[in-house]
Amino acid sequence: MSETLEVVVHRRYHEAEGILCLELHPAQTESLPAFTAGAHIDVHVPGGEIVRQYSLVNDPRETHRYVIAVQLDPASRGGSAGVHHFIQEGQRLTISTPRNHFELVDAPQFMLIAGGIGITPLLAMAQHLHQQHIDFSLHYVARTQARMAFYDVLCASPFAEKVHFYFSDDAEKPLVLPQLLQSVATTTHVYVCGPSSLIQAVVELADLAHIEPERVHREYFNNEVALDHGAAPFEVRIASTGQRFIVEADQTISQVLEAHDVFVPVSCEEGVCGTCLTGVLEGEINHQDVYLTDEEKAANNQMAVCCSRARSAYLVLDL
Repeated sequence: MSETLEVVVHRRYHEAEGILCLELHPAQTESLPAFTAGAHIDVHVPGGEIVRQYSLVNDPRETHRYVIAVQLDPASRGGSAGVHHFIQEGQRLTISTPRNHFELVDAPQFMLIAGGIGITPLLAMAQHLHQQHIDFSLHYVARTQARMAFYDVLCASPFAEKVHFYFSDDAEKPLVLPQLLQSVATTTHVYVCGPSSLIQAVVELADLAHIEPERVHREYFNNEVALDHGAAPFEVRIASTGQRFIVEADQTISQVLEAHDVFVPVSCEEGVCGTCLTGVLEGEINHQDVYLTDEEKAANNQMAVCCSRARSAYLVLDL
C-alpha cells in the first residue's frame, strides 16, 4: 500500500461545468513526493470513511503541489459529492503518495484520446511529452465546451497545435474514431481515458486497424459494467489458515473478509483501481472489474475482491 501524507487545500476553483479543481500543498514539508505522468492519489474524503482515486493533472516536474479535478457524479455514493460539498480552502486532507498504473512506455510517438474528465491523466502526459520533445497528439471530446475541463489551459499551452477538440453535441465537430485510429503509425502507442463506452470503442476499433493490443493503453474512472450480484453463493478459503467463508449473492468477497477480520486493502469498491487485487490459487474467477487486462483475467490467478466473484463452487485466496 502507498504511504499517506497530509496536504492543505491551497486553492479550490471550478474548472468547468460540474468539475472542481483542488490545488494541494504539503502540510508539513516543503515538497511533495515526485510523480510520473498518469499517476493518481487516493483522497480520504471528509464526511465518512470514503477513499477515492484522482489523477494528478499538473506538470510532473512540480514538487510543490498536486492538482486534481473532480467531476460531480449525480449518482455519487459520497466520493465526488463529498469533495464538492465538504472540502474548502485551508482544509487539511489525508492523501496517499502517488501511484501509477497508467505509465507512459518508451515510444517515439503517442496518440492521447480523452473523454470528459478522462483528460486528467492525459493532460499531465501531454505536458511531459512536450517537455521531452516526444511527438504526440491529443484528441479530447466532451459534450459541450462548457463541460470541457482545461479547455483554456490547453488552448494557451505551448503544444496547442497538437490538441484537437470535439463536441458530441456538435455535429460539425465529431470524433471519428475509425478514421483517427486508421491513421496511427506502427510505432505509435495509444492512450485512452474516459467513459467505458469510449474506451471500449477505441479498443475494438484499434483491433480493426491492426494496432497490436500492447500498443493500446487504457484507464477507467468507473466501472459501468452491470455487476452480477445475483449469482449463487460460493465459498472462499484462506490458503494460510484454512478458514472458509460463504459469500452470499448480495455480498462481496471483501465484505465477507472484513467481517471475519481478514485484511485486504480496498479503495474504489468498483473494480477500477486495483487496490484489492488478491492472488487466487484454486477455482474459476468471474471477473467483473475493469482494471485487469483480458490477458490477466484469462490467467485466472488474481482478482479484484471488491466486485469479482466465483464461477466455481469455491475459490482459494492466496492470503
